[in-house]
Amino acid sequence: MSDDLPLSDLAVLAPNLKRRLSGVTSTIVRLVPIQADQIGIRATGPGLPADVPQFPLARCFSLPRDRWRVWHARRNTEMALGLILRRVFRRKFKLLFTSAAQRHHTGFTKHLIGQMDAVIATTSKAASYLDRPATVIMHGVDTQVFQPAEDRTVLKSRLGLGEGPLIGCFGRIRHQKGTDVLIDALCEVLPEIPQAQAVILGRALPKEQDFLDALKTQVSEAGLSDRIHFKGEVPWDQVVAHYKALDLYIAPQRWEGFGLTPLEAMACGVPVLATPVGAFDEIIMPGQTGDILPIADVSALESAMREWLGDPDALSAARPRCRAHVTENYAIEGEAARIIAVYRELLATP
Repeated sequence: MSDDLPLSDLAVLAPNLKRRLSGVTSTIVRLVPIQADQIGIRATGPGLPADVPQFPLARCFSLPRDRWRVWHARRNTEMALGLILRRVFRRKFKLLFTSAAQRHHTGFTKHLIGQMDAVIATTSKAASYLDRPATVIMHGVDTQVFQPAEDRTVLKSRLGLGEGPLIGCFGRIRHQKGTDVLIDALCEVLPEIPQAQAVILGRALPKEQDFLDALKTQVSEAGLSDRIHFKGEVPWDQVVAHYKALDLYIAPQRWEGFGLTPLEAMACGVPVLATPVGAFDEIIMPGQTGDILPIADVSALESAMREWLGDPDALSAARPRCRAHVTENYAIEGEAARIIAVYRELLATP
């Protein structure tokens, strides 16, 4: 999108210093267009879609010093560039960093964070790893995009997934994501539930191809190749359609920074079984919108799948609760507004 914002109205820059699509890039792509309706914000850097409001990165070095602006970094490189812009090029930037990491930071990262004017953490866990106060603002999802299907039976048929119970797991296929735990559980549970199927969306990088091949072999040897579908990467509209067709979503991660997929699933009225990593145990209400299970515990996952899929009434009752829980607490508009409040506070600080 061309830059049509007067410099006098430019209040916030959201840098994206990575060409390849990542979770951080996705966050910027989701938020900036919404925030741009409420404050003068532009994304800057390579690899951004054309429809995201943008400002040329090169022009950041020569911005007028007529007013303070916010530089909202989400990576180390972006924090470092913000410091260079302020200290070397003397641009008037208030520096803000969003931290999603749930681990101890390196000395270099701690140093950079210590130079920021304010810090946001995406979860209370992430905030606990910081050596300074942070405002906790959890991610949200677009509840207009992610919403329940009008008729899941028709949608399942259109996707070639039959009419029985449908289980889903979306994202990168690798050990960290716990895909092997899910396959172990599915190989035990699916034979017990007639017509039940599972769909797994997402790619494996070349270094993880052996991991994926082993999972496919396991499924084949269990005689479930026609009921457990590895669909790889699919277009975004197809990802959304698959969410809407699900009866149960599984997030079996061993580690996660935040993890949006449970929110996306619940926004579509789908209960979620997840591990206590990322934000999962903060966003899922056990017994109401899903359950939290021990990490890499195949038996616990099997039991939870049997319990939920074996009780159609409980599944039906959970659907509106899941939807309401997300729309009331995790809509992306709320995330955008809370971040804008931090911007305004920084800009109002002498």
